[in-house]
Amino acid sequence: MNQLHPDPGSWEEYLERFIQGNVGFGPWGAHVRDWWNLKEQKNILYVFYEDMLEDPSREIQRVVRFLGKDFSEEVVDRICQHTSFKAMKKNPLTNYTAISSTIMDHSISPFMRKGICGDWKNHFTVAQSERLDEYYRREISGTELTFRF
Repeated sequence: MNQLHPDPGSWEEYLERFIQGNVGFGPWGAHVRDWWNLKEQKNILYVFYEDMLEDPSREIQRVVRFLGKDFSEEVVDRICQHTSFKAMKKNPLTNYTAISSTIMDHSISPFMRKGICGDWKNHFTVAQSERLDEYYRREISGTELTFRF
């Protein structure tokens, strides 16, 4: 749907290109490791989507503290409402429907789909899942970075 990227081909073809690192931003592992390692040199806060789904208020409060701010509970609640997946999916400024279809073609797929974790299980075969698991272990080895699955 993002017309600025090359055609992804079939799911099988895209997965192969992903594992080979032939996608936007290059190899996933190097991209993630490089940014993760910057936390030692730069003032970076990492926020994980699964944590946002689990407790949006807690994660927004982490961001607020990271920024050196102190918001009231009411303000944090309003931020939670406006940044919920449901609200953002309806908002043309966050769902990209305000952008020309020559750039983001929503007739192919909406930019914001379901907002859930684990939907990959509905798309990967067992063999693909095992292959990606091996890729993940290889790419993240040697770091303390862990993702929730």
